[in-house]
Amino acid sequence: MPNTPTALILDFGGVLTSDLWDSIRACARQDGLADNALLDLMRHDNEVHRLYIGMERGEVSQDDFEKGLANAARISPDGLLARMCANLSPDDLMLDAVADLRSRGTRIGVLSNSWGTGHFNPYDGYDLDQRADALIFSDQVKLRKPEPEIFLLMLDMLGVSGPESVFVDDIAANLAPARGLGMSAIHHLDTHETIAELRRQFTTWARSST
Repeated sequence: MPNTPTALILDFGGVLTSDLWDSIRACARQDGLADNALLDLMRHDNEVHRLYIGMERGEVSQDDFEKGLANAARISPDGLLARMCANLSPDDLMLDAVADLRSRGTRIGVLSNSWGTGHFNPYDGYDLDQRADALIFSDQVKLRKPEPEIFLLMLDMLGVSGPESVFVDDIAANLAPARGLGMSAIHHLDTHETIAELRRQFTTWARSST
């Protein structure tokens, strides 16, 4: 990797926002379910998982996913995606750090396994088109992380190579393909720790920010 990278690629939910999984757990509790009931269905129920992956690929509608998950959980499908994200909020520290890096010339990309932008748009209010140089929502390109092709598409849109880039995601399984393309990959677990690691990697930013 060069002395300092030239591009930063970030996941959306759980990196630029508060914890997505906690928001889904809160939704489950409000519907009288166990904390992890909805997450368990999304991960381990074959039909719900198929619908979930299909929604991220743009092959399954938001309505069909909501109905499938609600049927499996025996809850109302009405506004289910919005309810699942009701406790999601911007991570202002991360957003400010990204804005500062961009103001100093770092190319910014947002690479999101998207739930779509139909009747529910999880990106409303974040002004991502003004915060980033490239946006990829998985449902729009029919690819999803951890498929290497979606990372290659982002690198092409930013006009950088893998070794010139840093990738941040809160899902560990998404890091390996980024590393395979030469990117430095950060597993986002804590905002302060991630920003500290970004300062270590973007050395010119660290020097100019002190």
